[in-house]
Amino acid sequence: MDRREMLQLLALSPLPALGISPASVERAARHAREAAGRRSAYAPVFFTAAEWRTVGVLADLIVPRDERSGSATDAGVPEFIDFVMTEYPSHQVPVRGGLAWLERECRGRYGKGFADCAAADQTALLDAIAYPRQAAAEVSQGVAFFNRFRDLVLSGFWSSKVGVEDLGYLGNRFVAEWKGCPVEARERAG
Repeated sequence: MDRREMLQLLALSPLPALGISPASVERAARHAREAAGRRSAYAPVFFTAAEWRTVGVLADLIVPRDERSGSATDAGVPEFIDFVMTEYPSHQVPVRGGLAWLERECRGRYGKGFADCAAADQTALLDAIAYPRQAAAEVSQGVAFFNRFRDLVLSGFWSSKVGVEDLGYLGNRFVAEWKGCPVEARERAG
């Protein structure tokens, strides 16, 4: 299973756990698409300018651009997350607190904020918090934040036009003749 397939599977489960309804995801995805279609830069409603920069960098580290599709920012994920923050205030304190934790941790380790750190330093810090079972107890706040943020990024990405195209989802289409599951899909699923 490659990284993108794993992320697809992870994206299927976080919505109820995050307290976000599928209808809200659709509203947020529509909001992100509209923001992406504007000629002017999106102005975040919830995030400060510094937080907004970090949100974009972190989202793209979670879902980077590759040969298959665009990145999280290409898909409008930061706009999606900004919308979720305004629609679901229960996420505001954990996300803002997590971003503050990330900044403090980077300043303590590397002498600069997360968005200004070298890619290797950003990755090293994320490696310390991305795997809960392996994480040290002293980074538990970072682990909780990263799990929530990753779920938001994946929910935003897989509900975006870029994410749907990456999945190859064709939607509700008429099928003249059902030939069963393609051999490649069966083999991949085991």
